[in-house]
Amino acid sequence: MKKTNVFLASTLLMLSGCMQQSDKSQIKVRAPSEIINSATQSNWRQVDKENILRITLETGHVYVELNEQLAPNHVANIKLLAREKFYDGLSVYRFVEGFVAQGGDHTDTKIPQHGKKRIDAELSYKTASRLMITALDGSDGYAFRTGFLDGFAVGQNPGATKTWMTHCTGAFAMARGNEINSGGTEFYITLSPQRYLDRNITVFGRVLEGMEHVLKLQRSPTPERDYNPILRVDVLQDIAAEDSVQFEVFDTNTPLFEELIAARTNRPEKWFKFTPNYADVCSIAVPTRRIVM
Repeated sequence: MKKTNVFLASTLLMLSGCMQQSDKSQIKVRAPSEIINSATQSNWRQVDKENILRITLETGHVYVELNEQLAPNHVANIKLLAREKFYDGLSVYRFVEGFVAQGGDHTDTKIPQHGKKRIDAELSYKTASRLMITALDGSDGYAFRTGFLDGFAVGQNPGATKTWMTHCTGAFAMARGNEINSGGTEFYITLSPQRYLDRNITVFGRVLEGMEHVLKLQRSPTPERDYNPILRVDVLQDIAAEDSVQFEVFDTNTPLFEELIAARTNRPEKWFKFTPNYADVCSIAVPTRRIVM
């Protein structure tokens, strides 16, 4: 009698599972492009021009959103450096294919007038209580938890009391020597994810637009031309009359962005024959759009 009951229970569970799968198949799962296109204005966050750095290279502009919350001292310092024209006429003097493009004063002799040559590292942002983010499921090997905070890809410790930006493509960070607090002026942009650098160097921004100009940089010096000159670096707010561009970033603290994460985790388009039910924090691009005023 007991065996019969077990068999019946197992059969009912199997039938129930089939019904649930059948019900799920009736649910409309939208593709990432459909989700983005359905967003209303309330799903977009306008980026403060005071926290956008415009780096002018020979082929065009690179716009970087600075993360004032997670690395306030680095943001304040690089804005001081930009405003005193520290970077104008310097160069992106290091380009490692698939790794980083690094710019600043390769001689390490230029003395800032207002900004600091060296500042203390801000490897993680510490909070007394849990800092809420839009998190992905599970750990990824480099952090206990990953996700998004106001459009920035971040990692966290188990208690969510330490939060840091991750080295995804287009991360904007401060280069340093062996001494942890030896950085201050030499920035770099990642050309591909470099997660093993997380929490070893201060990441304090991300490229909003213009990675194509970074990728057009010379790989090595040539005699007939200057090597990757930096023409100008400006805080966008300071040149608003000259450059009226406005950027908006998809609000990552919304149910619609959570739906976007789910769609990236398991792509619903017919083209995909295999979906791994997984997405790492660097594979989910936060939509960004420009509005010319």
